[in-house]
Amino acid sequence: MYDVIVVGARVAGAASALLLARAGHRVLLVDRARFPSDTLSTHYIHQPGIARLDRWGVLDAVRATGCPALDRTVYQVGDDVRLDGGTVPHEGQSAAYAPRRYLLDQILVDAAVAAGAEFRDGCSVSGLVFDGDRVVGVKCRSADGRPVEERARLVVGADGMRSAVARAVEAPYTVQDPLMSCIYFTYWQGIKSQFELYERPGRWIGAIPTNDDATLIAAYFPQSEFNRVRGDALDNYLENIRTTAPDLYERAMDGGERVERLRGTGDQQNFFRQPSGPGWALVGDAAHHKDSITARGISDAFLQADLLAASVAGVLDDPARLAEGLARYGEQLQDDLFEGYRNTLFVSRLEVTPDRLAMLRMIQHSPDLTERYFAVAAGGMSVDELYDEELHDRLETEAAA
Repeated sequence: MYDVIVVGARVAGAASALLLARAGHRVLLVDRARFPSDTLSTHYIHQPGIARLDRWGVLDAVRATGCPALDRTVYQVGDDVRLDGGTVPHEGQSAAYAPRRYLLDQILVDAAVAAGAEFRDGCSVSGLVFDGDRVVGVKCRSADGRPVEERARLVVGADGMRSAVARAVEAPYTVQDPLMSCIYFTYWQGIKSQFELYERPGRWIGAIPTNDDATLIAAYFPQSEFNRVRGDALDNYLENIRTTAPDLYERAMDGGERVERLRGTGDQQNFFRQPSGPGWALVGDAAHHKDSITARGISDAFLQADLLAASVAGVLDDPARLAEGLARYGEQLQDDLFEGYRNTLFVSRLEVTPDRLAMLRMIQHSPDLTERYFAVAAGGMSVDELYDEELHDRLETEAAA
């Protein structure tokens, strides 16, 4: 009998297992993949996520992979707006990192195991075990093909956007919005780059340095163009870079080399699910998913792991208190993540509005406002803290001029 079974060992599941094991609970962590393994990701971890890695004692292991510290962002909109600077530090962390997922996920799994969790990779969950309406365990098939049933006081679904755990418990959507953008990306070597973002109406490019002196370059298109784009994905990808980020395109063509195949998806769902119920909880993309354009997924998964562990640690053997903790987790999750969700939906419309251009033109001339803008994008500062009285006054003065 385990205290917790975590289904899915990517960033949300491994972090949850780590924190719950450190709290003294008997934890089983399972994943159908064999580790280490890769997964679709923009890799970028904003400063609040980096602060959590530091607090958990695993940031040094991430740095040791050789992925560069990203302490400066360039964000260019069209031809006349360019923000260039750092961000307001979050808990002393001013740099972001973007490690490859086969490295990051393994680091977190190893930390969970070191904390006492049991890890089984190649273990596919085929269903849940119920006692009435309460989840009490999982049915799975081990790496050698044997059917296994394990019991636990809490089953955590960290199995992604298409979560089988969420389906099994019939977790309803509490918020759901249409698909907004589609993405294609690959990795380039030989490009001198930093964290770079480029935007034009209907187009968005992100360049993210990662391990092995490689840079992930991602191209975003409106969801309405997905069928056209995927018909000739590579040419459309390159054309997007050429027209949206000409300087980046020249660097890629002149000295760069594409070193992996092109990957992409048109299924970037936007939702919150009910994240908990009798004997179960959801974390990461299983509980909440949004367009990847703001690269908030990993940092938000860490936040959810923290919330879940704080809500249930120490009460797993008390059904009434566990139910209270799970309910509290559900309320906090949406409260803490909804502003970032709303901002992501706005950005993923890929619209360059006159009001936003006016604001960015104002911000680009102020290092302080630039740092605060990037802190909002990172989730380390609220929109209200950016739109303070000083910025409102500047915008009104500019509009009246």
